[in-house]
Amino acid sequence: MDEEIQGLIKHMSDPSEKEAFYFADKLGKNLDESGRDKVIELVKGDSWEIAYLACRALSQSSFNEESLDAIFEAINDKKNRPQQGAFVQILEEFDLSQRFVDIFRVFLFGNFKAQTLAKMYLDEVEFDMTPRTLRKAEKHWNHYLHNPEDEGSLELKKLEVEPILTEIKELFSED
Repeated sequence: MDEEIQGLIKHMSDPSEKEAFYFADKLGKNLDESGRDKVIELVKGDSWEIAYLACRALSQSSFNEESLDAIFEAINDKKNRPQQGAFVQILEEFDLSQRFVDIFRVFLFGNFKAQTLAKMYLDEVEFDMTPRTLRKAEKHWNHYLHNPEDEGSLELKKLEVEPILTEIKELFSED
């Protein structure tokens, strides 16, 4: 990994650095393959602030798609639950067209802010859908139905989810 990238990672990761966002953006624009794995490692790390900045750097890089698995892993990690919304918010910088199931899962199981942002993505992003996508979404929906976080929200969630799944089913029944 080149010295410039190491320096940017160091500045971005320094808790006393007031310009951490600047260094994250600069890191993303300069990121190469050798630095990519280190930054993805930071996304999976114990400090949510550094993980968030690493996500921001990745959003500015050419490794946008490759980094989404690590970001969704961070979103779904229980240790990040209080900050889940921040990680979901950074997703607006990524191409989510192949990530319907991941977004749908966040919509079902995320905290309030994460669910709200995921619903916005579900409404606004044009996803590439396949019958497999539908099956995977239905699998998560069935899991949610049998394991709701609270019974009171189940009816409200049904009102939101069932039209989405019905619309997707209709897309494939027209073929």
